[in-house]
Amino acid sequence: MQNEKDLEKKYNKWIWILSITIPIVVAILFGVNLQKLGYDVKPLTFLPPIYATINGFTAVLLVIAVGAIKRGNKVLHERLIKVCIGCSIAFLAMYVAYHMTSIETSYGGEGWIRYLYFFILITHILLSIIIIPFVLITFVRGIAGSYQRHKKIARITYPMWLYVAVTGVIVYWMISPYYIH
Repeated sequence: MQNEKDLEKKYNKWIWILSITIPIVVAILFGVNLQKLGYDVKPLTFLPPIYATINGFTAVLLVIAVGAIKRGNKVLHERLIKVCIGCSIAFLAMYVAYHMTSIETSYGGEGWIRYLYFFILITHILLSIIIIPFVLITFVRGIAGSYQRHKKIARITYPMWLYVAVTGVIVYWMISPYYIH
């Protein structure tokens, strides 16, 4: 038991560094638009459907991963979660690249759908920041073999991560008619 906690403690510093650094770096890069800075870059307009698909793929894999662990398949569960983390990293890289090379897209919907869009968008963004330490802590507890503590936090992490993945797809569907190509 002490070994598990020692391993977790070893990673805690990195969990918090990443949990703080990632949102700050993304916010800074999100504000950097290479076109507005005068660089002649081609907008990466092909990326939004790809990173929306990655979000959808992540959601499906999360559901399958939970099913795997409920059936007692720890190896498949761990592999799927690693793929989900990789998908989240790929999403983030593409998302930042798109926003650094493309002019911002404004949502054009009106009425109640506009309020719904911004509710989904804001909750998606906030939870995408909050989820970072939860995913990392949950993952470290799992690989450290601290299964009871892993299971306890996973019950919080899973629905948040699933919400972020699913709402990423919904936000894309809602704003995609307004993209300038």
